[in-house]
Amino acid sequence: MKYGLFSYLLLQLKALIRSNAGVNAIDEVMVEGYRSTLYMLSQQKDERLWGRARMETQNVETDYYDRIGVVEEVNVVVSRLGATPENQVDHSRRAIDLQDADWGTAIDNFDRLRILMAPDGAYTMAAKLAMGRKKDDIWIAGVLGPARTGKRGTTLVNLPDSQKLVCVGETGAGAAAFNVFFLTLVGEKFDASEVEGTRHFAWSSVQKRQLLNETKATSSDFASVKALTSGQINEFMGFNFVRSERLPVTAAGEGYNADDGSVGVADTDTLPAGARRCIAWIEDGIINAIGEALSVEVGKDPSIKFNNRIYVKQSVGVVRMEEVKVVECLCAE
Repeated sequence: MKYGLFSYLLLQLKALIRSNAGVNAIDEVMVEGYRSTLYMLSQQKDERLWGRARMETQNVETDYYDRIGVVEEVNVVVSRLGATPENQVDHSRRAIDLQDADWGTAIDNFDRLRILMAPDGAYTMAAKLAMGRKKDDIWIAGVLGPARTGKRGTTLVNLPDSQKLVCVGETGAGAAAFNVFFLTLVGEKFDASEVEGTRHFAWSSVQKRQLLNETKATSSDFASVKALTSGQINEFMGFNFVRSERLPVTAAGEGYNADDGSVGVADTDTLPAGARRCIAWIEDGIINAIGEALSVEVGKDPSIKFNNRIYVKQSVGVVRMEEVKVVECLCAE
């Protein structure tokens, strides 16, 4: 009887554990796990376009960068002991306005008691990455947008149609996927203007894929392009290639010549809106000015109960010094 009662109680206990009530009881003591690190989402982590230019330090809100014109007039001497000539040299200037940018947030000390990690470092890194992307945005706007010129910088100079090309193929059939023939047209435009210096080309992932597909099927340059698109090299046909997913697209259609991609001269076709505005440029044709380099401050802020404050700021500017050193390349996607 003694062992019979024990066996009965054991059976009842096993039944209880197998029952829903038993499962719910176990749930009461289950725990949730948390990590003490933060995962940073995918993003552009460094400025890519900023810095591929002539770098200057600027200590005023607006500064001027002087230019000297081309001397073409040379006198033919027709007599001895004649008058000394007085030939003129043109001067002009471009203006840069610094653009200030900042970012800040605060972390409540009570929140620190409720979380496992200290987010200060991750917040600061995220802000620094955002500032780098902001530099690229300012760079793009300065290169493609109007440049301020004149004694006081009151005259705006737009990038002319003569410095724009639509990506076309060599068949004369109009807009085409990014290709080697189009790169020869861009290079020819620089050569025709006698520009010298390091050549860069900003493109997106779409143009990168298009060039690889084109050369794989039709070109002996496939090995070089494959190395370019895989990141093994960054130079091809005299250009240093820089991928940027921040390049804008056209808001309206653009007339162009289907044979050579020229814009505004004997237009025979129209490129629809939404074309990627890729950029080819000569490095010293752009000025990047730094008023205040990236500055990071982390410390206790007495205005918010001495909680930690993170503050990041910078002041930079960009100007296009010469139109012939920039080619806007309109690429259908």
